[in-house]
Amino acid sequence: MGNFALNIRSLIIQFIDYFYVPFRKYIPLETFRYAATGGFNTTLDITLYFICYNFVLDKNIVDLKIVAISPYIAAFLIVFPITFLTGFLLAKYITFTNSEIRGRVQLIRYMLSVTGSVLLNYVFLKFLVEFGGLWPTLAKLITTGIVVIYSFFVQKFYTFKTSKMATAS
Repeated sequence: MGNFALNIRSLIIQFIDYFYVPFRKYIPLETFRYAATGGFNTTLDITLYFICYNFVLDKNIVDLKIVAISPYIAAFLIVFPITFLTGFLLAKYITFTNSEIRGRVQLIRYMLSVTGSVLLNYVFLKFLVEFGGLWPTLAKLITTGIVVIYSFFVQKFYTFKTSKMATAS
């Protein structure tokens, strides 16, 4: 990682850790950092989703000639690559920094865990919008809450797993 990236990483960690002080008795630093970086990435995801659904797609079906995609699913598919990248980078370099797993393996595991997130997103969005009758943005918020819990445990115990010695120190 270059000096610029290291400086940005250091600034982000200092910023997050500054707000950790009143919470240190209640939650581990890694969990707090996950909440902070995950909260940022989730906010980015929902904001981009809202903009994409309401303004870019203008709530219109995307007709690709071979398949038509509903606007709420199309918005999800457009936003996904952006938040996939930011989520991985934040998890790797800010949250789960003690992982001894090689970066390439982390990326593959992250892709697998995100595949589960995508499936959960799709199923819950379909269910909440089409069967639950909820507005797409509200459905996305609810879906995100469910997926965040799943994601934390998969990332902590699989994608960025640490050895018992690394977590004890």
